Amino acid sequence: MPTNLSIDDQLLRRAQKLGKHATKRQAVNEALREYVDRLARREILALEGKLKWDPRVDYKAARRR
Repeated sequence: MPTNLSIDDQLLRRAQKLGKHATKRQAVNEALREYVDRLARREILALEGKLKWDPRVDYKAARRR
């Protein structure tokens, strides 16, 4: 989907150089992937302490199966 964005050229060049991306598109797509991944991890971390575990469940045995 073609999109026109006003992006800081200096910042984009730096991201492209540091990430060793051949194109601006690659740099932007990688940045978006990392951003989405970080937000998804925050959602998972927000669940900490909200789940109740059954102490009778042997998760190690389940992994071996």
